[in-house]
Amino acid sequence: MKKSNIFGSGDKRKVNPNWFTGKTWMKVLSEKIKSKDQDIYHVHFENGSRTKLHEHDGNQVLMVTKGKGSLEIFRKYGTRKSDFKIKRTERISLNEGDIVHIPAHVLHTHGSIDKKKTFSHIAINILPKKNASYKTTWYESDFKTNVSNII
Repeated sequence: MKKSNIFGSGDKRKVNPNWFTGKTWMKVLSEKIKSKDQDIYHVHFENGSRTKLHEHDGNQVLMVTKGKGSLEIFRKYGTRKSDFKIKRTERISLNEGDIVHIPAHVLHTHGSIDKKKTFSHIAINILPKKNASYKTTWYESDFKTNVSNII
């Protein structure tokens, strides 16, 4: 059995800045507890930071640990892999203690809604197959109608 603590900034890891709109960092919890069936992260969004538009090849569960945020779901229009139109179909407010399930292949973004406070959640990325890697596809977009590129 392995044990770790989700709070505090010890063991924090920088994230790829191309995947977020502002300052974000995380702790990789799955490495600490040697999890093999899912990737687990404690992600901290500062000052209104959000993920860029993305989708996963496996299911994802978010559990809010601090602050106020949102999850926005989008629908794709068009057939090009990296240049298509989007429309937001749902916006879900996220508050401390909330849990939300995001099915595989759902285009979405999530993060802070307060430019002066931190928002954080635990993300559990459930591997699509045993011993498989979890793949996330990231997109550049205006979060309104246009997607211009795969990052």
